[in-house]
Amino acid sequence: MTIIETLRAEALAAPESGIVAVINHGRGREGLIPLWAGEGDLPTPPFIADAAARALVAGETFYTWQKGIAELRQALARYYERHFGRRFGPEEFIVTGSGMHAIQLAIDAVAGKGDEVIYLSPAWPNLAAAAGVAGAKPVAVPLDYSDNGWSCDVDRIEAAITPATRAVFVNSPSNPTGWTADRETLAAILDLARRKGLWIIADEIYSLFYYEGGRAPSFLDIAEAEDRILYVNSFSKNWAMTGWRIGWLKAHPALQQVFENLIQYSTSGVAQFMQRGAVVALEDGDAFIAEQVARARQARDLACGLLGRTGRARFAVPQGAFYLFFSIDGIENSRQAAFDIVDRANVGLAPGSAFGEGWDRFFRLCFHRRLDQVEDAVKRLARWIGTA
Repeated sequence: MTIIETLRAEALAAPESGIVAVINHGRGREGLIPLWAGEGDLPTPPFIADAAARALVAGETFYTWQKGIAELRQALARYYERHFGRRFGPEEFIVTGSGMHAIQLAIDAVAGKGDEVIYLSPAWPNLAAAAGVAGAKPVAVPLDYSDNGWSCDVDRIEAAITPATRAVFVNSPSNPTGWTADRETLAAILDLARRKGLWIIADEIYSLFYYEGGRAPSFLDIAEAEDRILYVNSFSKNWAMTGWRIGWLKAHPALQQVFENLIQYSTSGVAQFMQRGAVVALEDGDAFIAEQVARARQARDLACGLLGRTGRARFAVPQGAFYLFFSIDGIENSRQAAFDIVDRANVGLAPGSAFGEGWDRFFRLCFHRRLDQVEDAVKRLARWIGTA
């Protein structure tokens, strides 16, 4: 038996990210326009970074509350009151070491070996992989795709439920499609979860990146206090803080100690000086978010317009998030094509194959960048399409 064969089967089965594989192939190439990862091109704004730097210099470098400092959890409560119109106590928020960490903790709390977690596909691959590492079985339920865009058939979710099902994971607005659940769809999923005694893990990271006006519909608009819903979120997208690795969970206050314990035995908490930056992001960052959403809307419209002119790209204009999920007539292997696009067009895209079975013909393009870069990248891609 080799040394690797002595590891847990779940660890051995953890897949390589198809997104990271393309990034590693093209990383560092001169002049490459990277539209492969889920982040914009702006660094964290100074008003946030300076607050963290001041706290670092002031010596806020010791162990701190596993659940997050009081000031940050209070700021989260105020953020939700402003944007969601509901009042929550700080005891309903848990600070995590990234949105991904929040997802891991949510899965660890509700599902394990022998359990199943349903999720909507195509999906960011980390959710399914995290469920698998925890010992649970991820079960994909595909969204419907047509000329009218993406939609969710709740009956299909119900048909996928078995006695082993413990949770339904819902990401809306969606990465990678931009599909955004309307209030009626959310209500139907919530009703199903109530009837079947299931947890909902609600990934609403892109709630404010919504192009139909205001914020996206949320389970918070319809949920009752005792509903089994865990909300996962992140500072990464709204405030250009992807590298900070800081996020949060919103959960029933009765669950706070459980999640504090899970944090203790995973990361033992987020650095206090980073949390100071996060407080300022929440308190002073609404204008920055609005600017980013307006910028992303312009970039979305530009990318859709230019790609549409090729005559070979097929897509639905995304309602939310900041991705365009599209196919190209005649291209069946997006992974192979993504490497070729890096080599020949000097543009980085994420292959659709990374987002689940059945999406090999698609690509994900992150348009959350300067307009001139988006224009240049799509024009390069259009030239590649003309020769493919």
